[in-house]
Amino acid sequence: MDDCLNYEQTQLFSNLFLDYINQKSSVSSFYNRFPNLQNFAAQIQDKQSQYNQKHRAVLVDVLNKQYQDFETSKQTQNHINQLSQSNTFTITTGHQLNLFTGPLYTFYKIITVLKTCEQLKTQYPDFNFVPLFWLASEDHDFEEINHFHFKDKTISWPKKASGAVGELDTNDLKSVFETFEDTLPKTQLAEELKNLFKQAYLKHKNLSEASIYLYNQLFGSKGLVILEPNHKKLKACFKNQIRTELLEQITYKEVTQTSEHLKSQNYHEQVTPREINLFYKDNNLRERLILKDNKFFVNSTQLEFSKDEILNEVETHPEKFSPNALMRPLYQEVLLPNLSYVGGAGELAYWLQLQSTFEAFEIPFPMLQMRNSALLFSEKTKTKLDKLDLKVADLFQSTIDLKNQQVKKISKIDIDFTPQKEHLSQQFKALYKLAKQTDKTFLNAVAAQEKKQHNGLNKLEKRLLKAQRRQLADQINRSVKLQDKLFPKQNLQERIVNFSELYLARGEGFIEFLYENFEPFDFSFSVLKLKTNPKSLNQSFVSN
Repeated sequence: MDDCLNYEQTQLFSNLFLDYINQKSSVSSFYNRFPNLQNFAAQIQDKQSQYNQKHRAVLVDVLNKQYQDFETSKQTQNHINQLSQSNTFTITTGHQLNLFTGPLYTFYKIITVLKTCEQLKTQYPDFNFVPLFWLASEDHDFEEINHFHFKDKTISWPKKASGAVGELDTNDLKSVFETFEDTLPKTQLAEELKNLFKQAYLKHKNLSEASIYLYNQLFGSKGLVILEPNHKKLKACFKNQIRTELLEQITYKEVTQTSEHLKSQNYHEQVTPREINLFYKDNNLRERLILKDNKFFVNSTQLEFSKDEILNEVETHPEKFSPNALMRPLYQEVLLPNLSYVGGAGELAYWLQLQSTFEAFEIPFPMLQMRNSALLFSEKTKTKLDKLDLKVADLFQSTIDLKNQQVKKISKIDIDFTPQKEHLSQQFKALYKLAKQTDKTFLNAVAAQEKKQHNGLNKLEKRLLKAQRRQLADQINRSVKLQDKLFPKQNLQERIVNFSELYLARGEGFIEFLYENFEPFDFSFSVLKLKTNPKSLNQSFVSN
């Protein structure tokens, strides 16, 4: 690792997340154990004693069937086999089925999980730890996943979609492939990328299968196990919790109470619960269930069920019940022998609303582990930073703050009016002594005049700063241009940039680079310098 920043230094994360990472007492009631290597011993005991071991056989059976049409690495197959053993546990992350993996942080999640399992095996050699990627295949927010960013372009899938995204057919993705193909340079690494996209999306019938192929190609050699949870046998393991949610609305009651507790600690709730936190899912349909007058209605349809009818539907067709964002974590933890969930700051914030819900359902609450985060840049970028006398931390500021900082740094004029302001305050001290010998109206007049003159100096300081920004615009704009390059769309690089840009620069070696540099229990923001693969002719973001 070249460098790292505290998350506070980035100025981009919520107080709830920062206080959690710093283990502040104000957050301690919202989780069970903080994720460090020592705490996994107790977590293993809890999960071992409370997990339904019958789920292991179902899980292994479904995974083997899921992988039967894919080339499975020895490492991944070994992990699947180990899941049948009572001394095997998972470390899980998950994500939406973003087109071509979406933003970089999806890779960061997976690598954090892989490294965590590796370190746990060293710490606890008598147990097995399986890195698992949970496909959010039942999501229906197609607009969030139907695109990815490549350099300055957005590659989109123009499709009208409804229902669970994992079930979407991929037969109209050829035009998306052709658009992507046209943007790529003529290099060997670009050919590899094109083939990866083609094999994933043009050779598989739906988005779930395409995603399994893609992540398996990229991470199968490291033993990653990818799970498609939208399966009747898996949902059958969750029937008891589905019934309880329908009849007792536990999630709504518990999350509402926790949200009030969060607010009392001056935190914001991440997700607002509904009375029933389940969707009804069928062909091209995924709509929320609504309880009204002792009947269950499927929103935006004519479907309705009595209490007995809905319970019969759960018993015979559990696959038709789909958890929302607040119940999906429960489904995951009921199904898996899981110890910790690896996610981003926003994800962990909504998990922090759920501990009491898990207690009510009598399911162990997992440890919540922040994924690794990073800003990647090239040697060439490092040279530019040095020339501009900039530190990477400087670039996390707003653009206007960065401009002002650079103006003050390079201007030959002293823009800081602090000495003048202090001198003015000293002059008014004498006037205050005089004013105290007269009446209150004169004292108020002196105070008003002091404020007016300080305001005048502040305005002059700002005007001088603005004038110097204009005069030094060329030099200032170089700093801003560099910030724009490393923070596309004024956002963290990892939330915008797609892995394809890195692949063009380094090939599969960039995964190894991240694997070597990420430390899963460090909980800081990494700043990493990349070297461009000399075999690549591409000029990507890491070489500009």
